[in-house]
Amino acid sequence: MSWEEFVDQLRPLGAKMAERLPPRLRDDPQTQAESQRLLLAATMRAVADAIVGDRAHPMFVPELNIALNLFQPNSDTIYKSALIEPGGSYRMRGERGSIKYMRMAQLGPDTLRTGKHAPTLIDYDFDTLNLSPEGVFDVLISPERPQGHAGDWWSLHPKCEKLMIRFISYDWGAEREPRFGIDRLDVAPNRPRLSAQELARRFDELPTIIGNAATMLVRQVEALRNDGHINALKTVDFSQMTGLARQSYYEGAYDLADDEALYFEVAIPKQCGYWSLILTNEIYETTDWYNNQSSLNGAQAVLDPDGVFRAVISARDPGVHNWLDTAGNAKGAVQGRWLDCDERPLPIMRKVKFAEIRGLFPSDTRTVSAAAREAALRERRLRAQMRTIW
Repeated sequence: MSWEEFVDQLRPLGAKMAERLPPRLRDDPQTQAESQRLLLAATMRAVADAIVGDRAHPMFVPELNIALNLFQPNSDTIYKSALIEPGGSYRMRGERGSIKYMRMAQLGPDTLRTGKHAPTLIDYDFDTLNLSPEGVFDVLISPERPQGHAGDWWSLHPKCEKLMIRFISYDWGAEREPRFGIDRLDVAPNRPRLSAQELARRFDELPTIIGNAATMLVRQVEALRNDGHINALKTVDFSQMTGLARQSYYEGAYDLADDEALYFEVAIPKQCGYWSLILTNEIYETTDWYNNQSSLNGAQAVLDPDGVFRAVISARDPGVHNWLDTAGNAKGAVQGRWLDCDERPLPIMRKVKFAEIRGLFPSDTRTVSAAAREAALRERRLRAQMRTIW
């Protein structure tokens, strides 16, 4: 297949995206441009596997992040994945770092390739390993524990075709990110030159992967709107979409005029390993959390003295610490997570006039001046960029 023939296979993806977009957005120039950005992000994601993905010689590559803004990534989470061969034997070695969580999911047939969601087969927590005092781990992953092996071992599910690692950070730029590698043990260590046939196979699957990754969730916000969850929240179950074990979610669509805001309130569970709140645009891209305070987690947020988290979601800065900036998106989605919490409350959220916001907060709520906000945003951007992406 020539380069021109390959490009021709990508051409129909524009029409596929247009068909998947909610009808009310198809003629909107802003949405059209953002949907092209989704296609480009999906192309970046797919090309990583085509170039270095190898089930006989696996390598972890970026799955989701600020550049690969697909499937609505969590702002605190870096996602990496590696394609593997079912039934193989693998060794992972690395350093745990000091981030909040490091988890690995074993996945079956890849959603990027099948276009269908599926639950996680097995979820492993790196904190269950025998870490050295320096946080080093060394674990074998195989269908059966090797005879005589006394070290760490994780069972490999017989249907596992992909490993995905999440590392979740609370204190961006200060916590040490993990570093790790993977080696397949039941094949020769060297990798011969890839044949023309193998390269062609990898290139042939790119249009399918790109189309699936870019278009799968562009109707998610519209579905919330159609279900009546506009400026209102509901509990959602992502367990069938490789959602984390022990984590629950809530979300709702928002629709705000410039002089409106959402007042958000929830009592944080007394025992809670991790919680966060993020925003998306209308086609479910996570709102740029590097350059805007469009997300908050349990370490970044400030609770009022009564233990309640109160926040404002708006396009304009209300002058309170817990502000989530819609960043020019008048419509989108709000999504929250509870991980390892003894309770999973559904927050209160209601639309109010922007001018009324300050009157809804206790008098001792922490406020932020314009100068302090600018300094905080600049610090946030630097800290976000200090995290591992590639």
